[in-house]
Amino acid sequence: MEILQSAAALQAQTEKWRRDGQRIGLVPTMGALHAGHLQLVQAAAAENDVVVVSIFVNPTQFNNADDFRLYPRLPAADAALLAPAGCTALFLPSVEEMYPQPSRLRFDFGPLEQVMEGAHRPGHFNGVATVVSKLFHLGRPHRAYFGQKDLQQVAIIRQLVADLSFDLDLISFATVREADGLAMSSRNRRLSAEARKIAPRLYAALQLGAKLLAEGRSVDSVKEDVFRFLALEEAIKLEYFEVADARTLQPIEGCSTSQDTALCIAAWLAEVRLIDNVMLQKHAPTS
Repeated sequence: MEILQSAAALQAQTEKWRRDGQRIGLVPTMGALHAGHLQLVQAAAAENDVVVVSIFVNPTQFNNADDFRLYPRLPAADAALLAPAGCTALFLPSVEEMYPQPSRLRFDFGPLEQVMEGAHRPGHFNGVATVVSKLFHLGRPHRAYFGQKDLQQVAIIRQLVADLSFDLDLISFATVREADGLAMSSRNRRLSAEARKIAPRLYAALQLGAKLLAEGRSVDSVKEDVFRFLALEEAIKLEYFEVADARTLQPIEGCSTSQDTALCIAAWLAEVRLIDNVMLQKHAPTS
């Protein structure tokens, strides 16, 4: 596995691969890798000739300075995991390499970024779109791989790909979970032992919401029950729980068997912010 640290080196390498007729898979990450990341790398290795994994803690997508400062950074341990998973090249740039001058780009994704993460983290998706655009231009992938845990991010990037005509396929994989249901996340490393015991309650809340909706309960009553369920644990500070159209991510008043529905949650445990979601699949009409 080759380690590339400059944008020019990555661009030269990917251009050579393309000239040689090799298909490129890209897995963008911020490091502190876990099994969910490695699933994406393994899928990319199975479907492409070469795989680029980027590790870059992108400052422009953080609206909390402490969150950026404390985000886990484990480049040596990450590199040791990547080669066995099928990574061909690790792109490990510095902030100065990715942003030789301050970015003045401003993306507007309309209603898609005005809810949930976009509403609670101003500027977050502008930073995401900026760095992903850079990675797509430098890496020139045929396929790019992301995890469903960041559901709204995937929707934003899908819109980015369409609007800017990036010639690639966007591949999304289901959330990988710990044995107790907690969605795997690099931020889980920051949880105290006590908070780690409590964290699976977020997934339990999503499961409860999905169960009640499947039983025909109204969205408002489901929200009330989920709020009460989470209020039983004082350490959890709920930021939002939303029931939304899985495609547009706009809040919905009622579930329909003809649409996919997303249940999304964000909450704080002490100084650590966690997000998660589950999907309710639409049902084909019976004859």
